Amino acid sequence: MAKFNKTLYQCTQCGGSSPKWQGQCPHCGEWNTLTETVAAPAPAANTRYQSWTAQTQPVQQLSQVQAEEVPREPSGIEELDRVLGGGIVKGAVVLLGGDPGIGKSTLLLQALSAIGSTRKVLYVSGEESPQQIALRASRLVVDAARVRLLSEIRLESILATLQTEMPEVAVIDSIQTLYSDQVTSAPGSVSQVRECAAQLTRMAKQSGITIILVGHVTKEGSLAGPRVLEHIVDTVLYFEGDSHSSYRMIRAIKNRFGAANELGVFAMTDRGLKGVSNPSAIFLSSYRDDVSGSCVLVTQEGSRPLLVEVQALVDDAHGFQPKRLTVGLEQNRLAMLMAVLNRHAGIACFDQDVFLNAVGGVKINEPAADLAVILAMVSSLRNKSLPEKLVVFGEVGLSGEVRPVTRGQERLKEAAKLGFERAIVPVANKPRQAIDGLEVIGVERLSEAVEYCTRR
Repeated sequence: MAKFNKTLYQCTQCGGSSPKWQGQCPHCGEWNTLTETVAAPAPAANTRYQSWTAQTQPVQQLSQVQAEEVPREPSGIEELDRVLGGGIVKGAVVLLGGDPGIGKSTLLLQALSAIGSTRKVLYVSGEESPQQIALRASRLVVDAARVRLLSEIRLESILATLQTEMPEVAVIDSIQTLYSDQVTSAPGSVSQVRECAAQLTRMAKQSGITIILVGHVTKEGSLAGPRVLEHIVDTVLYFEGDSHSSYRMIRAIKNRFGAANELGVFAMTDRGLKGVSNPSAIFLSSYRDDVSGSCVLVTQEGSRPLLVEVQALVDDAHGFQPKRLTVGLEQNRLAMLMAVLNRHAGIACFDQDVFLNAVGGVKINEPAADLAVILAMVSSLRNKSLPEKLVVFGEVGLSGEVRPVTRGQERLKEAAKLGFERAIVPVANKPRQAIDGLEVIGVERLSEAVEYCTRR
């Protein structure tokens, strides 16, 4: 029989295929995302995983379906439960991505050891040998007797083992190393990743096994493989953090069973990852309020308010083109805020080098950081520190107005708990009842906030 070796080009973003290579994907419009792969022949009918895919569900009226609260089981790690929405859900599929060496396997081995005290767990490793995993377990001082281990990369063997063992929680490390006999391309290709993820998800839904997939990331920081991988799973978690820092953060990008954008903070120790219950205190551990160019922002990560120090350095430009650099903040928004500061507060920075940094490796994406960024720049430009024990939050519009942000009351309470005495906030976020020990200054215009900080 002739070998089937038709070549196709598949998009790593949307998974669409094209018969020839093109610079732009014809399906999603992304550039330079088509990769060469070998198309697989269609499998014989009724031969793929008949034992657990042949069952069909009857059509029902939506009103007849009983809506029940999804039960959750704790993972034994409080910060992991936070980003999962309260705990592990039966039959859920979780995708955990992050840079190499950031601590994905370490965290999951710790979690499986804790879960294994009450439930049956299975660790499937496609990247490391059993001896390497045993060495990590010994270094982390976890109970290795609670974790069952399988070293395998063939999908059909893994599915057979899951049917035989029937664990309550299974970890696949990693999805890019698996391959299926039904697909002829190499492990890690678009078709292999998509097929393996789809079959594992179907297995999880029909058997009730909670499956946690470990995913690689690209050099841009996004999950490797087709974009459809994120659509298949129930929860997508990203491991963040600077490799030179001992702190790691897990952010929930998608969660069908809880709130998205939740943040869990961990500290890397010689015994593995330990949850940090009060990350604001860590981010402000080296903060000094007598230094110019520094402002404390109260940002909101999911349901958790965080106090983060925003630093700015504004200096005379020494080249033909002034530099604009941000770390942890949105760079495109900086140009807009500089224009608003010039137009509505009369402070020009167009001929200055501007550098911004969110201390602690935190990535701030919400517009509530606008006011803190502007006040930090003004403080650095005039070489004058902001008032003592001051926190700031608020969105700044193009007409110079200060717009309200969500959960203002919770942000102010967190600031008061950490000993701050003053807060500059939008007028709409000013609380009706006074908060003990905290003076709240409500502003409507950017010029009001700048005037308050510069006259003191």
